[in-house]
Amino acid sequence: MASRTLLSVDLVAVAQRYVDRWLPAWRTTIGPIARLAGRAVRLDEQFCREVAEHFARQPPLTADPELLRRYAVLRKESLRQYEAIVEAGIRVQPWLHPGQPYRDSRHLCMSVRETGRLFVFLTRNGHGPRPSSGFHPMRGPSGVRVDGVELAHNDLFRAVHDIFGHVMFGHGMGPTGEFRATYCHLAMYSDEVHPVLFSEQISQICWFFFGPHLRTPGGELPGRGAPGWLPPAERPYAEQKVFACPSAFLERFTASFVEESG
Repeated sequence: MASRTLLSVDLVAVAQRYVDRWLPAWRTTIGPIARLAGRAVRLDEQFCREVAEHFARQPPLTADPELLRRYAVLRKESLRQYEAIVEAGIRVQPWLHPGQPYRDSRHLCMSVRETGRLFVFLTRNGHGPRPSSGFHPMRGPSGVRVDGVELAHNDLFRAVHDIFGHVMFGHGMGPTGEFRATYCHLAMYSDEVHPVLFSEQISQICWFFFGPHLRTPGGELPGRGAPGWLPPAERPYAEQKVFACPSAFLERFTASFVEESG
Protein backbone atom coordinates (compact mmCIF):
# COMPACT_ATOMS: atom_id res chain seq x y z
CA MET A 1 0.00 0.00 0.00
CA ALA A 2 1.34 3.45 -0.86
CA SER A 3 2.25 5.61 2.12
CA ARG A 4 -0.41 8.10 3.08
CA THR A 5 0.40 11.77 2.51
CA LEU A 6 -1.07 14.86 4.07
CA LEU A 7 -2.69 15.69 0.75
CA SER A 8 -5.32 13.10 1.70
CA VAL A 9 -5.74 14.44 5.24
CA ASP A 10 -8.22 17.23 5.94
CA LEU A 11 -6.58 19.09 8.81
CA VAL A 12 -9.67 21.17 9.50
CA ALA A 13 -11.66 17.97 9.93
CA VAL A 14 -8.97 16.56 12.24
CA ALA A 15 -9.08 19.74 14.33
CA GLN A 16 -12.88 19.74 14.41
CA ARG A 17 -13.02 16.10 15.53
CA TYR A 18 -10.55 16.93 18.28
CA VAL A 19 -12.61 19.86 19.55
CA ASP A 20 -15.85 17.88 19.29
CA ARG A 21 -14.36 15.09 21.38
CA TRP A 22 -12.37 16.97 24.00
CA LEU A 23 -13.84 20.48 24.17
CA PRO A 24 -17.57 20.18 23.41
CA ALA A 25 -18.54 23.10 25.66
CA TRP A 26 -15.76 25.33 24.28
CA ARG A 27 -16.91 24.45 20.74
CA THR A 28 -20.13 26.43 21.22
CA THR A 29 -18.03 29.51 22.00
CA ILE A 30 -15.66 29.38 19.04
CA GLY A 31 -17.98 27.93 16.41
CA PRO A 32 -16.71 25.73 13.55
CA ILE A 33 -12.93 25.53 13.20
CA ALA A 34 -13.26 26.27 9.47
CA ARG A 35 -14.53 29.78 10.26
CA LEU A 36 -11.18 30.71 11.80
CA ALA A 37 -9.64 30.83 8.33
CA GLY A 38 -11.71 33.93 7.62
CA ARG A 39 -10.41 35.97 10.56
CA ALA A 40 -7.97 38.80 9.85
CA VAL A 41 -5.87 40.52 12.50
CA ARG A 42 -5.36 44.24 12.96
CA LEU A 43 -1.78 44.17 14.18
CA ASP A 44 -1.30 46.96 16.70
CA GLU A 45 2.41 47.69 17.09
CA GLN A 46 1.82 49.55 20.35
CA PHE A 47 0.14 46.46 21.80
CA CYS A 48 3.06 44.34 20.59
CA ARG A 49 5.50 46.67 22.34
CA GLU A 50 3.51 46.54 25.57
CA VAL A 51 3.51 42.74 25.49
CA ALA A 52 7.25 42.72 24.74
CA GLU A 53 7.96 45.11 27.61
CA HIS A 54 5.84 43.02 29.96
CA PHE A 55 7.72 39.89 28.93
CA ALA A 56 11.07 41.62 29.51
CA ARG A 57 10.03 42.62 33.05
CA GLN A 58 8.92 39.14 34.14
CA PRO A 59 11.14 37.10 36.45
CA PRO A 60 12.47 33.88 34.91
CA LEU A 61 10.21 31.67 36.98
CA THR A 62 6.91 32.32 38.71
CA ALA A 63 6.28 28.80 39.95
CA ASP A 64 3.06 29.04 41.94
CA PRO A 65 0.85 25.91 42.10
CA GLU A 66 -1.92 27.34 39.89
CA LEU A 67 0.57 28.28 37.18
CA LEU A 68 2.12 24.81 37.25
CA ARG A 69 -1.35 23.27 37.05
CA ARG A 70 -2.05 25.28 33.89
CA TYR A 71 1.20 24.03 32.38
CA ALA A 72 0.24 20.46 33.27
CA VAL A 73 -3.01 20.91 31.34
CA LEU A 74 -1.08 22.41 28.42
CA ARG A 75 1.16 19.32 28.33
CA LYS A 76 -1.81 16.95 28.51
CA GLU A 77 -3.77 18.69 25.77
CA SER A 78 -0.73 19.03 23.49
CA LEU A 79 -0.12 15.28 23.83
CA ARG A 80 -3.74 14.62 22.86
CA GLN A 81 -3.36 16.83 19.79
CA TYR A 82 -0.13 15.07 18.87
CA GLU A 83 -1.91 11.73 19.08
CA ALA A 84 -4.71 13.12 16.89
CA ILE A 85 -2.35 14.16 14.07
CA VAL A 86 -0.42 10.87 14.23
CA GLU A 87 -3.69 8.92 14.13
CA ALA A 88 -4.69 10.98 11.07
CA GLY A 89 -1.59 9.74 9.25
CA ILE A 90 0.93 12.53 9.80
CA ARG A 91 4.47 11.41 10.58
CA VAL A 92 6.28 13.59 13.12
CA GLN A 93 10.05 13.13 13.20
CA PRO A 94 12.88 14.80 15.10
CA TRP A 95 15.20 16.91 12.97
CA LEU A 96 18.65 15.32 13.42
CA HIS A 97 20.64 17.45 10.97
CA PRO A 98 22.42 20.82 11.19
CA GLY A 99 20.35 23.96 10.88
CA GLN A 100 16.58 24.27 10.70
CA PRO A 101 14.35 21.79 8.83
CA TYR A 102 12.46 24.52 6.93
CA ARG A 103 13.54 27.77 5.27
CA ASP A 104 10.29 29.57 6.01
CA SER A 105 6.57 29.02 6.51
CA ARG A 106 5.94 28.44 2.82
CA HIS A 107 8.56 25.68 2.76
CA LEU A 108 7.06 24.19 5.94
CA CYS A 109 3.51 24.11 4.58
CA MET A 110 4.49 22.85 1.14
CA SER A 111 6.78 20.13 2.47
CA VAL A 112 4.29 18.82 5.02
CA ARG A 113 1.44 18.80 2.53
CA GLU A 114 3.51 17.01 -0.11
CA THR A 115 5.06 14.38 2.17
CA GLY A 116 2.71 13.96 5.12
CA ARG A 117 5.78 14.34 7.33
CA LEU A 118 6.70 17.08 9.81
CA PHE A 119 10.23 17.53 11.10
CA VAL A 120 10.56 19.11 14.54
CA PHE A 121 13.58 21.17 15.50
CA LEU A 122 14.33 19.70 18.89
CA THR A 123 13.97 21.73 22.04
CA ARG A 124 17.34 20.49 23.24
CA ASN A 125 18.94 22.20 20.22
CA GLY A 126 17.16 25.53 20.52
CA HIS A 127 14.68 26.68 23.14
CA GLY A 128 16.16 29.98 24.16
CA PRO A 129 18.09 30.45 27.42
CA ARG A 130 16.65 28.49 30.32
CA PRO A 131 15.37 30.23 33.44
CA SER A 132 18.15 30.76 35.95
CA SER A 133 16.78 27.84 37.98
CA GLY A 134 17.21 25.55 34.97
CA PHE A 135 13.55 24.49 35.33
CA HIS A 136 10.90 24.77 32.65
CA PRO A 137 7.68 22.70 32.70
CA MET A 138 7.79 22.10 28.93
CA ARG A 139 11.37 20.81 28.76
CA GLY A 140 10.71 17.50 30.49
CA PRO A 141 10.39 14.17 28.63
CA SER A 142 6.94 13.46 27.19
CA GLY A 143 7.24 9.67 27.07
CA VAL A 144 6.91 9.76 23.27
CA ARG A 145 9.87 8.24 21.41
CA VAL A 146 10.40 8.64 17.65
CA ASP A 147 13.45 7.36 15.76
CA GLY A 148 15.13 6.55 19.06
CA VAL A 149 14.66 10.11 20.41
CA GLU A 150 12.44 10.88 23.37
CA LEU A 151 10.56 14.05 22.58
CA ALA A 152 10.18 16.80 25.16
CA HIS A 153 6.75 18.19 25.93
CA ASN A 154 7.81 21.33 24.08
CA ASP A 155 8.64 19.24 20.99
CA LEU A 156 5.05 17.97 20.94
CA PHE A 157 3.79 21.51 21.41
CA ARG A 158 5.94 22.74 18.52
CA ALA A 159 4.63 19.94 16.31
CA VAL A 160 0.94 20.61 16.93
CA HIS A 161 1.46 24.38 16.69
CA ASP A 162 3.09 23.93 13.29
CA ILE A 163 0.27 21.69 12.06
CA PHE A 164 -2.78 23.46 13.48
CA GLY A 165 -1.31 26.96 13.67
CA HIS A 166 0.59 27.20 10.40
CA VAL A 167 -0.03 24.33 7.97
CA MET A 168 -3.80 24.07 8.46
CA PHE A 169 -4.50 27.55 7.04
CA GLY A 170 -1.08 28.46 5.61
CA HIS A 171 -0.17 31.12 8.15
CA GLY A 172 3.28 32.70 8.00
CA MET A 173 5.94 33.15 10.66
CA GLY A 174 6.13 36.93 10.81
CA PRO A 175 4.22 38.85 13.50
CA THR A 176 0.89 38.77 11.62
CA GLY A 177 1.24 35.10 10.71
CA GLU A 178 2.16 34.10 14.26
CA PHE A 179 -0.77 36.08 15.67
CA ARG A 180 -3.13 34.26 13.30
CA ALA A 181 -1.50 30.90 14.01
CA THR A 182 -1.86 31.35 17.75
CA TYR A 183 -5.43 32.60 17.44
CA CYS A 184 -6.39 29.45 15.55
CA HIS A 185 -4.49 27.16 17.89
CA LEU A 186 -5.98 28.73 21.02
CA ALA A 187 -9.35 27.43 19.83
CA MET A 188 -8.10 23.88 20.39
CA TYR A 189 -7.14 24.41 24.03
CA SER A 190 -9.34 24.81 27.08
CA ASP A 191 -9.57 28.37 28.31
CA GLU A 192 -7.56 27.68 31.49
CA VAL A 193 -4.52 27.05 29.25
CA HIS A 194 -4.79 30.31 27.30
CA PRO A 195 -2.78 32.54 29.70
CA VAL A 196 0.28 30.28 29.55
CA LEU A 197 -0.09 29.48 25.85
CA PHE A 198 -0.16 33.22 25.16
CA SER A 199 3.05 33.59 27.19
CA GLU A 200 4.70 30.73 25.31
CA GLN A 201 3.72 32.11 21.90
CA ILE A 202 2.64 35.74 21.61
CA SER A 203 4.72 37.15 24.45
CA GLN A 204 7.85 35.60 22.95
CA ILE A 205 6.92 36.64 19.39
CA CYS A 206 6.37 40.24 20.50
CA TRP A 207 9.71 40.27 22.31
CA PHE A 208 11.43 38.78 19.25
CA PHE A 209 10.03 41.35 16.81
CA PHE A 210 9.35 44.39 19.03
CA GLY A 211 11.41 43.88 22.19
CA PRO A 212 13.46 46.54 23.97
CA HIS A 213 16.68 44.78 22.98
CA LEU A 214 16.01 45.87 19.36
CA ARG A 215 15.35 49.53 20.12
CA THR A 216 17.59 52.48 19.36
CA PRO A 217 18.66 54.75 22.26
CA GLY A 218 15.66 56.90 21.34
CA GLY A 219 13.33 53.96 21.86
CA GLU A 220 12.52 53.40 18.19
CA LEU A 221 12.66 50.17 16.24
CA PRO A 222 15.08 50.63 13.31
CA GLY A 223 13.57 49.92 9.91
CA ARG A 224 14.78 47.19 7.60
CA GLY A 225 18.36 47.90 6.54
CA ALA A 226 18.79 50.83 8.93
CA PRO A 227 21.70 50.96 11.41
CA GLY A 228 20.97 48.65 14.31
CA TRP A 229 18.41 46.57 12.40
CA LEU A 230 18.86 42.81 12.81
CA PRO A 231 17.36 40.32 10.36
CA PRO A 232 15.26 37.67 12.15
CA ALA A 233 17.85 34.93 11.49
CA GLU A 234 20.37 36.87 13.58
CA ARG A 235 18.11 37.70 16.51
CA PRO A 236 18.38 35.80 19.80
CA TYR A 237 15.67 33.50 21.09
CA ALA A 238 13.64 34.87 23.97
CA GLU A 239 14.54 33.64 27.42
CA GLN A 240 12.20 30.81 28.39
CA LYS A 241 10.20 32.36 31.21
CA VAL A 242 7.42 30.68 33.13
CA PHE A 243 4.43 32.96 33.81
CA ALA A 244 0.79 33.53 32.86
CA CYS A 245 -0.11 36.61 30.83
CA PRO A 246 -2.62 39.16 32.20
CA SER A 247 -6.23 38.61 31.19
CA ALA A 248 -6.29 42.09 29.63
CA PHE A 249 -3.69 40.98 27.07
CA LEU A 250 -5.81 38.01 26.05
CA GLU A 251 -8.87 40.23 25.69
CA ARG A 252 -7.01 42.76 23.51
CA PHE A 253 -5.49 39.97 21.47
CA THR A 254 -8.88 38.37 20.77
CA ALA A 255 -10.44 41.74 19.99
CA SER A 256 -7.83 42.41 17.31
CA PHE A 257 -9.35 39.72 15.06
CA VAL A 258 -12.16 40.54 12.66
CA GLU A 259 -14.01 38.77 9.89
CA GLU A 260 -12.33 39.33 6.55
CA SER A 261 -14.55 41.24 4.13
CA GLY A 262 -15.19 40.02 0.61
